[in-house]
Amino acid sequence: MAHYIKLSDGIQEKIIQDRKNNVTNPYAFPDEKAVRRDESHDKATLWRPAFVRDVEKIMHVPFYSRYMDKTQVFSLVANDDVSRRALHVQIVSRIARNIGKMLNLNIDLIEAISLGHDIGHTPFGHSGEYKLSELYQGECGRFFNHNIHSARVLDEIFPLNLTLQTLDGIICHNGEMEAQKYEPEAYDSFAVFDEKMENCYRNEKAISGLVPNTLEGCVMRISDIIAYLGKDRQDAMRLGFLPQDAEFSKGAIGESNAEIINNMIVNIVENSYGKPFLSMDEEFFEALSKAKRDNYEYIYKSEKMLKVFTDTINPMFEMMFEELLKQAKEKDANSVLYRHHVKYIEEQTEKYADIKKSRADAPDEGRGKIRRSVVYRDNAPCDLVVDYIAGMTDDYFVDLFHYLFPKSSLNVEYKGYFKKE
Repeated sequence: MAHYIKLSDGIQEKIIQDRKNNVTNPYAFPDEKAVRRDESHDKATLWRPAFVRDVEKIMHVPFYSRYMDKTQVFSLVANDDVSRRALHVQIVSRIARNIGKMLNLNIDLIEAISLGHDIGHTPFGHSGEYKLSELYQGECGRFFNHNIHSARVLDEIFPLNLTLQTLDGIICHNGEMEAQKYEPEAYDSFAVFDEKMENCYRNEKAISGLVPNTLEGCVMRISDIIAYLGKDRQDAMRLGFLPQDAEFSKGAIGESNAEIINNMIVNIVENSYGKPFLSMDEEFFEALSKAKRDNYEYIYKSEKMLKVFTDTINPMFEMMFEELLKQAKEKDANSVLYRHHVKYIEEQTEKYADIKKSRADAPDEGRGKIRRSVVYRDNAPCDLVVDYIAGMTDDYFVDLFHYLFPKSSLNVEYKGYFKKE
């Protein structure tokens, strides 16, 4: 039987009275302290405050629409009831805003981080991410992480002049790492941010050490886990994916998607209201960690899940990466890399020419060590290829592979609506 917990009477009364008395949260990030690379642009207005601008910039960037055809967990399945990355992003945003509203935090900042956090994700989910990182590291000595690449998309490929606070929340959102307590580490310098980015490209373990610089970033980080934990189970059940002996633990957080979302939100608010950090009960943290381990065992690392990648998709990644890298090094303007990607990016970002030039000319102490190119095609060949592949949807990846290798025996098989078991 489902079990839903509720806030204690004491916390409920405290929140109600604080709202009546217009009590603000001193730990919420204020709009007026938002920091941008170029402070001469994107001035906040009454109708477009600082982080509302970030939300709208993210939603209108060309890559945002690609969320709709990128794997969340289950690839190559025709089923409109199963999550794609677009739905995941919306669910994360809803959960994070719910927590943020209860804690009286900056809801617009939370929404901006939530909507942008996966925009740099690869096709075919985390399996695609791991393979692309392996290829990037092997060929170029650099590591790929989708959260770092999300910031690259929104700050470098499309120099949107987003706030430091939004970009920091995006790179620090690592939903694979849970913690019982999340406490922000404040900084307000893009030079520090750029160093963090570059370090993650060079050091495989650096990503695990990132901590959000706002409480809003912490909210989004835990919300990412809450959003996928029960929903992925729900999708697995709908697809008949789980093994017959699968038995999820029935801990304090509950077992179903609805229980997990409700109970985690309530426990976090109960333990975090009025405090400079987020936390949950030890019992809830242990249950969350156990539930995530269950998901890895029965879903993410199952033989059924990994087989299609080992047999087919990983070899396709390898062949495509090699061919596109060759095109990048040859700088052939007629190649598909240049026609479909480089030219497209340059056309889409033409209006940002002045911003890109001002960044490229900025002194080192103002921009860290991150590499910036005024002309997109001047990026390193490896980066052009990684940008291209990471930006692909699942369907585009498959179509491009067959375009590049029409005689290859490699082929993925979609499970259609009416395909028999």
